[in-house]
Amino acid sequence: MNYVVLQVILKEKMFGTGSGNLTELEGVLNEKAALGYRLHTITTASSGSKGLGGGDRIQATLVFEKL
Repeated sequence: MNYVVLQVILKEKMFGTGSGNLTELEGVLNEKAALGYRLHTITTASSGSKGLGGGDRIQATLVFEKL
């Protein structure tokens, strides 16, 4: 089996709650699916750092497996 491991940094919105770049994560998932991979595992970790103007960062590690 072939695996691909990627990391995506999720950034909290400057105002309000939730991620400000979920479309980036969605793009990565769709890109790998189009290449014949499926998401096997996803883990997240808080970086504990604040971005410019506030907002936490969450590091998502995604493991894809080739179908």
